[in-house]
Amino acid sequence: MRAFDIIDEHIRTAIENTIADAEKLTSGEIRVHVEDTCEIDPVDRAFFIFGDLKMHETKDRNGVLFYLSVVDRKFAIVGDEGIHQKVGPSFWEETKALVIDHLRKGEIEQGICQGLLHAGHALKTYFPRQQDDANELPNSVTFKHPHT
Repeated sequence: MRAFDIIDEHIRTAIENTIADAEKLTSGEIRVHVEDTCEIDPVDRAFFIFGDLKMHETKDRNGVLFYLSVVDRKFAIVGDEGIHQKVGPSFWEETKALVIDHLRKGEIEQGICQGLLHAGHALKTYFPRQQDDANELPNSVTFKHPHT
């Protein structure tokens, strides 16, 4: 089973629409990255992808990345220093638990989307949307396969 088999067009569209909805509340930026497998700690991999997607280049350093490795069932959520300084470690654990609870039930769309909305509300608290806010990063789900 590959990431494209699990995160089909319907789920991908739902995730991207939820990212857009969450970002309507905040100047923060949220991304979702999905891979087939993860051979290292998922938090380490998420931080690598965070850098690869240039999420650290947002104006307020308030990007959040949801990372999912579908075959080996690994998940991580990481944020840039601007948001991390505001929410602290408990927020990441709480959001991760919310998502994982759904993932364990096979509810991938619900888990990711609920987590995204949860993150959006936290971002809104500390980084409310401004009149001149620009969408600094694409809302599209990104994928990577280990042999491509």
